[in-house]
Amino acid sequence: MVVKIDYVSDIACPWCAVGLGGLEQAIKKIGDAFEVEVHFQPFELNPDMPPGGQDVFEHLTQKYGKTVDQVRATQNDIKARAAAVGYPFHPEGRKHVYNTFNAHRLLHWAGTEHGAQAQHRLKHELLITYFQLAVDLDDVQNVLDAVNRAGLDVSRAAKILASDEFTTEVRAQQRKYTSMGIQSVPSIIINDKYLLQGAQPAEAFEQALRQVAAESENN
Repeated sequence: MVVKIDYVSDIACPWCAVGLGGLEQAIKKIGDAFEVEVHFQPFELNPDMPPGGQDVFEHLTQKYGKTVDQVRATQNDIKARAAAVGYPFHPEGRKHVYNTFNAHRLLHWAGTEHGAQAQHRLKHELLITYFQLAVDLDDVQNVLDAVNRAGLDVSRAAKILASDEFTTEVRAQQRKYTSMGIQSVPSIIINDKYLLQGAQPAEAFEQALRQVAAESENN
C-alpha cells in the first residue's frame, strides 16, 4: 500500500523545513508498515522578490509589522524547532530572502524525470543551501552545488536554469494549489483527500498517516 503526500511548500519557508523534518521522522517510525510517497509541490512566499533579494530582518519587520528584536526571537524559536527535527540552521540565521522560482523549476524536473526520492533529496539539499549554509540563492553555482549533493545531473540542471524550461508547468501547479484555497505553507495533502496545515510534530503526522492507511485498507 502507498500513502501519497503532496507537500506544498517553499524552500524560503523555515516552517516548511520544520514540518518536513517532522514528516521524515514520522515516516521513519512507520517503517515497513506501508509506503509513504512524498511529492513536493510549489508555493512561492515572495514571488515578486527581485534579484539580489532583501535583508531578512528588513523583510520580516515590514511583512509582519514587528520589531527586529521580536523577529529575532521568533527566528530563534524556529531555529530550535528545526534543529530538533534534523534541519540545523546557520548559527547566525539566513541573511537574505530570495526569489525561489528557479528552485521550484528544478524540483519539478527532479520529480518528473527522476522520481519522488530524487526530488526529496533535492528538496533537502535546497533547504540546507538556504537555511544551513545561508548562501546567495541567486548565485547559480550555489543551486547547482545542491543538485550535485542530491546526486542529480548538474549539466542538465544548468541548462534548465539558463532557459525557461518547466516555467509553464510550475506556474500551473501553483495555480492549482492556490485555487484549492491554500494560502499558507506547509500544507500537506494526503491521498488527494485530507489536508494538514502547518509544521506538525512527528507524532501528529504519524497518527494521520496510520489513520489514512487503515481507512484505505478497509475500503
